Amino acid sequence: MTRFIHDQFAKKYLAELLAFFGEGEVKTSVDIAAEVKQADVLFIAKGKNPANNPTMTMAAKLAASSALLEPFRNAVSPKELVSCCCKLNSFRDKIEREAKRKKKKISEAELPFLWIISPTFSSELIKRCCAVPDKENYPKGVYLLPDILQGRVIAVHQLPDNPETLWFRILGRGKVQEKAIKELKSLPLESTLRNNALELVYEMLSLLEVRQKQQLDQEDKELVMQLSTIYLEKLENATQQGIEQGIERGIEQGIEQGIERGIEQGIERGIEQGIEQGIERGIEQGIERGIERGLEQGIERGKKGERRVMIESLLRIRFGSIDEEISRIIEPLTALSPEEFTPLLLQSSREDLLARF
Repeated sequence: MTRFIHDQFAKKYLAELLAFFGEGEVKTSVDIAAEVKQADVLFIAKGKNPANNPTMTMAAKLAASSALLEPFRNAVSPKELVSCCCKLNSFRDKIEREAKRKKKKISEAELPFLWIISPTFSSELIKRCCAVPDKENYPKGVYLLPDILQGRVIAVHQLPDNPETLWFRILGRGKVQEKAIKELKSLPLESTLRNNALELVYEMLSLLEVRQKQQLDQEDKELVMQLSTIYLEKLENATQQGIEQGIERGIEQGIEQGIERGIEQGIERGIEQGIEQGIERGIEQGIERGIERGLEQGIERGKKGERRVMIESLLRIRFGSIDEEISRIIEPLTALSPEEFTPLLLQSSREDLLARF
């Protein structure tokens, strides 16, 4: 069912959000009772950050203390709300039993707080569970449950459209979620959380596209269309970046090749002009210098050729044959004298020679 896809997305997304804004351990699908009740997301905070700090964002306040998070694709029902509260109570009991067994004291502040994230929250259910807006600490759309329940409900559809609530509007439905995804896409490219969240959105898209072979409701079809557009834009941007990088690299290579070609042509023209001027100024001086340089280069090439023969012989003696890897080190070895390369070739291992040259 597509609900499972959205649930998996919500769990991964909330884990990413808590890891970014908070300091602690995040787990998903956590067993909390012997009868195998599971919490969608559990966050155990390491630090003790005051959640009532007015300068903190909504996400940072949520991640300031340990939390049990239950995101819903459809509006939370009365039965589901009660079930969430029971999960919290069971898990708190479990923590207290473990602390008692280890003879440790645990304060109320260290116990996790329940966060129910619902795309909508009906006025009837608000009245039935005696929830009240938590205006003192959070923006519109965040309701505080009775103190004994130790929980809050985020009514995503009521959240104001601003950067602070963006991270929670991603978990809404219909137009609310679509608008939030567009806002997410428009954030700075260097934002780590933006990029990680978009990757999870694209993962949800791929799963929904697979399910299109089955029956999707109209809302999910519209979501697939919107996400597909965003994904195509991502591919286009990546392609454009590749083109731009290719152009830059092409220019660099063009300049390098142009310089090399210019040097070659310069040498050729210089030689031609030198020959002409040399003939005019004195054939004898040109011949003498040519003979001297030719002798020097001939001697040097002869020595280098001799060294190369010696090196190849020593390599064959050591390793039986000269493969492609070994052949690559012959040229740099010819720069050494026989006194230098002979002991190296006789004493060094193949790996040492490849690593050095």
